[in-house]
Parts: sequence; structure tokens; C-alpha cells
Amino acid sequence: MTTPQGTPPQDPSESEARSVDDADRTVLDDATYDRILEPRSSRRLPLGDGTWHQLARAYVRVQLISQGAVFVLVLAAAVIAQIITGVQWQWIPAGIILLITAVGLFITPRQARSFGYQLRRDDLVFRRGILWQRVVAVPYGRMQLVDITHGPLDRGFGIAQLKLVTAAASTGVTIPGLTQEAAEHLRDTLVAVAETRRTGL
Repeated sequence: MTTPQGTPPQDPSESEARSVDDADRTVLDDATYDRILEPRSSRRLPLGDGTWHQLARAYVRVQLISQGAVFVLVLAAAVIAQIITGVQWQWIPAGIILLITAVGLFITPRQARSFGYQLRRDDLVFRRGILWQRVVAVPYGRMQLVDITHGPLDRGFGIAQLKLVTAAASTGVTIPGLTQEAAEHLRDTLVAVAETRRTGL
């Protein structure tokens, strides 16, 4: 959970606390990182006011295992192909894949800490990226579907991803690496708030 330094006290009626109480924050921030990593440039997109929630620490382990498995399989396939056929051309595509995977293994821990989401009064704000930053706000009233997905490895580490579908595909958001409890809690909260906004209550 990240709260920008220097954030002035807010009126409770205008603050995030109106949508998310202390119990909610405990669920959303359990086993997560405690600070969003930002680019060092002074021209970076600011965090702004309010509390940012982050991904589960297990997300990095899942990504490292997945990418490490790809690295090992590609390397083994290239070696076996050379032993069987005696040719070496397969090292060209294999080398490209191995290089990309190695870069992914190196940047994944830092990249994961650039993810964050914020529940505001009227919308959910999602941000990601260090070199290429993206910040998108999804109004609660425009949410059409909130979907939870997770693969076998995700289930083993107790994480899931939450997908928010809106009428405009460009404003859809996928939040990866949430704990299972946080994903389910966030889904229920967003569905309830979205229904309230659509009915005008």
C-alpha cells in the first residue's frame, strides 16, 4: 500500500475511505508490496493523492518460475537439436528467445512493483510501467463485467488476475497478481458499486 508523502488530510466525504474501509484495506494489502516504484525522471506521471494498493509478492515468484521454465526448455531444445542433427542454425531463434527471456527475468521484480490501483469515489485508477507508463481511470458506472482468472501455477501460489471489461475496449483493465482473497473481495466491491452507479443511487 502506498500513500504519497505530503498528502494533505482529506474530508472523509471526499476520500477513498468512503469506498474502502479499514477491513477492506487489510484484505487488499495483505502479502503485497508496500511501495510503488516510480521512474526517476522528474517528468514521470505523478502518483497523486490517495492510497495505492499493489500486487501480491507471490506474483513475482510465479513470473520468475514461468519465464525460467521457458528459458530452460528453449535451451534444452536447442542443445538436443544440435546433438541429434549436428546443425547450429537453431541457435539463432533460440538465442533471440533466450535473450528476451533473460531480460524479462531481470526486469520482472522491478516491473511488478510499478503496478498499482486506487479506488476513488467515482472510478478505479490503474497504473503500470517504468519506461512506458500507463495510467487509466475506469468509471464504476461503465463497468460491464468483472472477471477473475488464474492458471494452475497461480492457484499454487494463491494469486489471480482481475479483468475489468467496459463498453470501450481501450479503457478495459487487467490487474494481475492479486491474492485470491483480494481478487474476490475487489470483484464483489466493484460489482456492488457499479450497480449502484448504474441505478443512480
